[in-house]
Amino acid sequence: MNPKRLLGKMAVRAWRPATLVALLAGLGLVATRNCAADTPAPAPGSMAAFEQKIPGTEASFKMVPIPAGTFKMGSPASEKGRKPDEGPQFEVKVDAFYMGETAVTWDAYNEFLSNYQRLMAGANKGKASDNGPFLGTVVPKDKQADAVTYPTPIYDMEAGPALQRMGGRKGKFPAVIMSQYAARQYSKWLSKKTGRFYRLPTEAEWEYACRAGTTTAYFFGDSAGSDGKTLKQYSWYIDNSQLKDGDTGYHQVATKKPNPWGLYDMDGNVANWCIDQYDKNWYKQFAGKTVGWHDVINWPSGKSRYPRVIRGAGYDSEPEDCRSARRQYSTKELNVKDPQIPQSPFWQTDGFWLGFRLVSPAIEPNEAEKQKFWEADDDDTKNSSNRDKDAHEILPPAK
Repeated sequence: MNPKRLLGKMAVRAWRPATLVALLAGLGLVATRNCAADTPAPAPGSMAAFEQKIPGTEASFKMVPIPAGTFKMGSPASEKGRKPDEGPQFEVKVDAFYMGETAVTWDAYNEFLSNYQRLMAGANKGKASDNGPFLGTVVPKDKQADAVTYPTPIYDMEAGPALQRMGGRKGKFPAVIMSQYAARQYSKWLSKKTGRFYRLPTEAEWEYACRAGTTTAYFFGDSAGSDGKTLKQYSWYIDNSQLKDGDTGYHQVATKKPNPWGLYDMDGNVANWCIDQYDKNWYKQFAGKTVGWHDVINWPSGKSRYPRVIRGAGYDSEPEDCRSARRQYSTKELNVKDPQIPQSPFWQTDGFWLGFRLVSPAIEPNEAEKQKFWEADDDDTKNSSNRDKDAHEILPPAK
């Protein structure tokens, strides 16, 4: 298991976070505001950084405004360490959005996971109401768009000790080992809980945010530095992620320097799921063109949940795999240790280096597009996620 990735370009200098915010505020593109955990999130379009509290819990997370702009996606042929699937480069126009300052952490993800046991504990205490859980049965077709599916418990015999070795499933350690579908259902659950639309980033959005206006191989320059000296300031990767036992592992989020737009761990610690289907030749159709971010999405479809795009590097990554343009993708090998038949649609038993971060667009899309970002899009996941031991719930409207 070996993560990796990053990239982008934009006709903007690599501003420091405080300088960038001040500049954007002066242009009227972003509000300067200090949002406490209990401060209401700003309305979509206002572009003020905010801290989102998850209602009914003690968990919260920060969202960083990402300004609209145009960048070159992919890497130039001259870039050291470049892979064939990173080209040819082409220009992408990106609308403004918010991105999680860090990957989703265990303290926030555990609130989602706990719903399975909560519902199962009451599974045999009468029938579910129209706004209640659907347990031991398939959700009626007319209610599927409203229901959230909660992951079954992790396969603890294999995953438990490995996670505990790295610090456990708590606090500000990044949540990992979930499938792309589980991450999508988390974003749906969070959207229903908060009343604000959350989803996974597209591959273009991820790269644009990682690049943060830069055009070099890394967002801090073209080189990792002598013996990785520069990279080590920003990234947990194979050369500096060793734990007390001498093996590599993840670390708490936001313990290294952020990129110019205030995003932490974009080039290390854990990699991130994107919404796109992976295709090594996907960029070729856009050569010499300028296209919108939405037109670049390779929407998944078909029978299999693989391969999906993974961006960003992880704690096992080599320096060249921390570059902004680096792409990676999921395979069946990520779940070979799952003993269940059929295998779980919610977990990747070898995905200890793989997590996700959230995006919230400045302009909220229609309901049909929300569902495309939230729901299963392949036959394997659709069939296995409706097993009778899964837990489904229709949440009441957010207050």
